[in-house]
Amino acid sequence: MIDAAIYKQVMGSFPSGVTVITTLDDDGQVVGLTASAFSSLSMNPALVLFCPNYSSDSYPVLIRNKRFAIHVLSGGQQNEAYAFARKGKDKAQGLQWTLSELGNPLLPNASAIIECELWREYEGGDHAIMVGAVKNLIVPEPDASPMIYCHGKMGALPALA
Repeated sequence: MIDAAIYKQVMGSFPSGVTVITTLDDDGQVVGLTASAFSSLSMNPALVLFCPNYSSDSYPVLIRNKRFAIHVLSGGQQNEAYAFARKGKDKAQGLQWTLSELGNPLLPNASAIIECELWREYEGGDHAIMVGAVKNLIVPEPDASPMIYCHGKMGALPALA
C-alpha cells in the first residue's frame, strides 16, 4: 500500500504548469477548476488532456457541456488559481471574463488559452482523464511568463539560464 502523504510529497516535487479550465453552466454562470494535471497529447489531430477529480463540482458541467477553455496561467494569476481551486459555486465572482466566439468564458492575462471540445473521457482512478480536441488557440500580447506549481506553492516561472 502506498502512503498517501508520501505520494503527495513525491508528486509535489515535480514542477508543473497551472491551468484553469472554464465553461458555462445551464444558467450562463462560469464554472471551472484549477488543474496542474494537464498535457498536450497529439499533434494530428490536435489533442490535449487534463484530469479533474470526480468529486469536483465542475466535473459534471464539463462533461455535459462538452466544450471548455484551458487557460495556461501567467505568474501573476494566483487569484484566479486559488478562486477556481476552491469548492462550491461562484468561483468567478469578482473576476473579469469575456465570452469567446466558441461560447467559452475567457479569463484575461493568461499565458495562453486553448479552446476545446470534449473528444473522449477515460477513467483514471479518482480522476477522469478528459481529452479535448483543440478548436482555437489564443496567445495574448504581450507574452506573459507562465505560473508553475511545486512543493505546494505557485509562482511565476523564474528566468531560465
